[in-house]
Amino acid sequence: MTASFDIRDARAADAEGIAAIYNHAVLHTTAIWIEATVDVANRAAWLADRQRQGYPVLVAVDAAGAVLGYAAFGDWRPFDGYSHTVEHSIYIHHDARGRGIGKALMEALIARARALGKHVMIAAIDAGNPASLSLHKKLGFVEVGLLPQVGMKFGHWLDLAFLQLTLDDRETPEG
Repeated sequence: MTASFDIRDARAADAEGIAAIYNHAVLHTTAIWIEATVDVANRAAWLADRQRQGYPVLVAVDAAGAVLGYAAFGDWRPFDGYSHTVEHSIYIHHDARGRGIGKALMEALIARARALGKHVMIAAIDAGNPASLSLHKKLGFVEVGLLPQVGMKFGHWLDLAFLQLTLDDRETPEG
């Protein structure tokens, strides 16, 4: 059975659901290479900061408004020369995986990046996460690098895979 959901811009009231998804990933996965959980105020500040910068935070919500997943992007690096490149993140509630939510969020996020005139979207993914790697490749991302043993969590080394999606065919940044 496929659950229905809507994709929309995140609101301050979504910070609690976003924090719950984020914290589950921190505690139980290698999707986030951090070991400390955050409170709702932290995610509310993060959300406000993204929006202040003009970057989207999208949520997938069910009919009752519960957050099933979220996706966002921001600057890849804080230097002018990288202003056309963004790095994104996407997280799905552990009970909502496998329902097409990740794909729908990513398609909406990619459309937002294109609408903002971005040229490249970067994904930095734990190389041991086949579901995320597969999703990104199905959406046209290409693996462009692998950094072995650059991270650690749960007592073992982690490899970081870099994938990128070219969002347009401009030959120059002005074009």
